[in-house]
Amino acid sequence: MFIDARVISRGADELSTHRYTTKEIIQRIWREHLRPHVYLLVCATIAMLVTAATTGAIPFLIQRTADDVFVAKNADMVYWITGAIVIVTVLKAISEYVANVTVAYLGHRFIADLRLQMFDKLAKADLGWIQTVHSGRILSGFLNDANLIRATASRTIVTLGENLLKVIILVGSMIYMDPRFSVLVLIFMPFAWFMLSRQRRKMRKSTTKSLQETGDLSALVTQTLRGMRVVRAYRQEGQERERAAQATNRALEFTMRGTRARAASSPAMELLVGLGFAIAIYFAGTQGVRGDLTLGHFMGFMTAALLIYSPLKSVATLQTQLQEGVAAASRVFGIVDRETNLVEAQDAKPLALTKGEIEFRDVTFAYNPDTVVLKGVSLTVPPGKTVALVGPSGSGKSTLINLALRFFDPEQGQVLIDNQDIKQITIGSLRDALGLVTQDPVLFDDTIRANIAYGAKPLVEEEVVAAAKAAAAHDFIMSLPKGYETRVGEAGGLLSGGERQRIAIARAIYKNAPILLLDEPTSSLDSEAEAKVQTALEKLMQGRSVLMIAHRLSTVKKADLICVLAQGRIVEIGRHDELVAKGGLYTRLHRSQFGIAGGYAAEAADEGAALAVPGE
Repeated sequence: MFIDARVISRGADELSTHRYTTKEIIQRIWREHLRPHVYLLVCATIAMLVTAATTGAIPFLIQRTADDVFVAKNADMVYWITGAIVIVTVLKAISEYVANVTVAYLGHRFIADLRLQMFDKLAKADLGWIQTVHSGRILSGFLNDANLIRATASRTIVTLGENLLKVIILVGSMIYMDPRFSVLVLIFMPFAWFMLSRQRRKMRKSTTKSLQETGDLSALVTQTLRGMRVVRAYRQEGQERERAAQATNRALEFTMRGTRARAASSPAMELLVGLGFAIAIYFAGTQGVRGDLTLGHFMGFMTAALLIYSPLKSVATLQTQLQEGVAAASRVFGIVDRETNLVEAQDAKPLALTKGEIEFRDVTFAYNPDTVVLKGVSLTVPPGKTVALVGPSGSGKSTLINLALRFFDPEQGQVLIDNQDIKQITIGSLRDALGLVTQDPVLFDDTIRANIAYGAKPLVEEEVVAAAKAAAAHDFIMSLPKGYETRVGEAGGLLSGGERQRIAIARAIYKNAPILLLDEPTSSLDSEAEAKVQTALEKLMQGRSVLMIAHRLSTVKKADLICVLAQGRIVEIGRHDELVAKGGLYTRLHRSQFGIAGGYAAEAADEGAALAVPGE
């Protein structure tokens, strides 16, 4: 494999290793995503203030209606109050529309920016970390987690602000009308907030667990789809369904915990506010019987008290929903905030490529402290020459390719190109100079033309066709119904293995990089496909410095220099005939190609069990 399989074996890390507080999340959403659109936020705030103010005006209009129209029988006030209600209603409708549309845009803009941040971080993240997290879990972060944060940013934070404004204005109206009754209605509010604080903690914990289980389910579905042929061949449909059921039921359990916490918040607020209403009505009724309270005063006050019920209930529900967004944000910001170990030097300069020489100078490398993969390796790939890396699985061959591309940095030693330490050159200029063809070619769900021109210079049709011809791919491409416009499907699944490999070689030819890195490009092909790919590779390798991993004898024999690795060290180096004559490890590997020595694995075992060190 091109990326060390041992990295995967360490298990999937959590998307976030830092626990963010609610305050940190809200401050960050404001600082990074809302403040840049402050003019829209001001517009939404003004609209919400108008909505709250018009809501607060309604109790006073009800009071005047009762006292001046029904009690005082003032006919002129009918027209004034009717007009006032129409104006208030129109203003409230317009302000609510403006607030809702503006808030919706802010929420969707926020989620778009956040997803771009996540994608940018993933594109630059350390490959070692990428390989520890299942793609399904990352996909869940893009879809489920990000949407929950959008709800927090728009429906929760901003709507919470709108309802709090309504509560403040309506409480002010109630106190203005009658401070004593206001105290009776609101006396139970501290108990309500205490209960809400307990529900918030439960909500955040259950949401975090639910998102983790949803990520696990996404990982399972992705894995099953990719391995569907094996699942069916081994008749494991029932087993995979059972695993999916377990993950689904665990997610359901935690989701229902959150649902119960959210559902409990609204009735609790309703109960406590209702008790306050009952007490207020009792005292107001007794005053009304004595004639100390007018009908209009009572109706105005109770209208304000009833109007405050809906925003209070909304605040209670949104408080718990806020914790859903905080839990999701902890996972998403965990991706965005992850530090990249491999960074470009501040004074890095573009690669000054002259000859194309690659040198590994006393390189030591370990994927983790327990197992050293390369131990003091020194190797030079001369300009325009081909160096083949051979050796048992786990000897460090693919690690050398990774280091040349600077996917990782060595623990000790240097990797140089034309005598320039690649740590001191820009990563972009380094990778522009390198072409890569791997054992498992990576194609994207796009057209064949786009895949050939991927990552290189601007697309030039004639050069795309020329690259395909040089890679022996043009004929099969033209036999397809749409030719170069044919989409290759997910991971190139609509093409055969040989066809995918020839497209990958055409991509490297189109890039026309002076240095070529080959990671067993023909090892998984049948004889007919290998012959076609080998012809394409020979054309690609002409005039280039080539570092290649190869197990096929026919490929190795053509190399200018063969480097034999075992246990992370170079044990032999030379040309084919020289190494065969030495009678060492290369000789035994050479014999195993023809079945003389009992097979490749048996020959590797002669070097000791330690040859199977992970990190090829």
